[in-house]
Amino acid sequence: MDWEREEAVPERVFQNFAKANLLLASLPAPLPVLWLRKLGVNDILGVVKVEEWDSMHSLIFGDEMLRSGLHGPPSSLTTGISFGVPPILKFGSQNLQERYLPDLLLGKKRICIAITEPDAGSDVANIQTMATKTPDGKHYIVNGTKKWITNGLWSSYATMAVRTGGPGPMGLSLLLVPLLNEPGVEMRPIKVSGHRTSGTTFITLDDVKVPVENLIGEEGQGMKYIMTNFNHERLSIAIGSTRSARVALSAAFEYCLQREAFGKPLIEQPVVRHRLAKCGAMLEAQWAWIEQFAYQMTKLKKEEVDTELGGLTALAKAQAGIVLDECARCAVLLFGGNGFTVTGKGEISERIYRDVPGVRIPGGSEDVMLDLAVRQLVKNFRSNTKKLERPKGSSKL
Repeated sequence: MDWEREEAVPERVFQNFAKANLLLASLPAPLPVLWLRKLGVNDILGVVKVEEWDSMHSLIFGDEMLRSGLHGPPSSLTTGISFGVPPILKFGSQNLQERYLPDLLLGKKRICIAITEPDAGSDVANIQTMATKTPDGKHYIVNGTKKWITNGLWSSYATMAVRTGGPGPMGLSLLLVPLLNEPGVEMRPIKVSGHRTSGTTFITLDDVKVPVENLIGEEGQGMKYIMTNFNHERLSIAIGSTRSARVALSAAFEYCLQREAFGKPLIEQPVVRHRLAKCGAMLEAQWAWIEQFAYQMTKLKKEEVDTELGGLTALAKAQAGIVLDECARCAVLLFGGNGFTVTGKGEISERIYRDVPGVRIPGGSEDVMLDLAVRQLVKNFRSNTKKLERPKGSSKL
């Protein structure tokens, strides 16, 4: 809580996380075993071998990271590596991986994911930041702006969505862009209502020179790479926000046992129990769904996860935001005036409530997620139905 009040997490905390190899636990399962062994990392905390780490372990880690209920501190530590490194691992050339992964995986350098722009949030295909090749074909010259970039302030590099071609999704590519102390790069903090310690950043790029070798994968495939990265991001958000909702509701429950009004504890009021019961039902259902997701991911192949769970992951992320909003709002109301005060007994509920928009908007805003979920389910339904159709001219027997 002190870090959130001061709006800064001490640098030593990140260094301690890096030394303990806990940053690696935020990567999508399975972990990059070959790379980790090459770097001398064989287990997480001496308990789980890197080759045995799966989505259930990721679920536990994500849940524990939000044990305080506050999104800012854990976000300041793991968001960059969690979402910025996977595209390099999945699509980066061997040369690119050799040059950057050792420092990034061991926490010697920091990275962020830079997709969003002032005029392009959930509408990823509308990204305007340009990356134009020099006449000799050896560099990209990058111009544009990125906004609401988590961890940007401290990052040496950004996995950045840029436009290398024409309009629309096919003109997008991913580029590893140097940030800290790089000529033409200006970064400044953005003051946001919640997640105060996460390093939300506005990045301006003015003729930034980037080697063509820093292209992640192929030109024009950026949209595809971004979409595959979103599933991990959205599920991570859903896990953390569900724990945050539990912290808010638990704090309110405890307060209602102690606080007296109208001659008896608040918990003796039927309307109070009704509020707690409704939010509790939503919360437990959400957590059971998240656990189901994690279990399914240990059993399905990566291609099956992307196809079968992509839309549902968007839905789970949206619902997690809705549940957090309900639980946080319930907590604030039950704390009464204390819930409207930034210090004192209701401080935790007030801070969690300010964090709610930081769950419902990043990673794809709520309405976009709900729509995407249904469109993906319709697509899968039509595809699976077509597979069941009898070929024309075949026997009905």
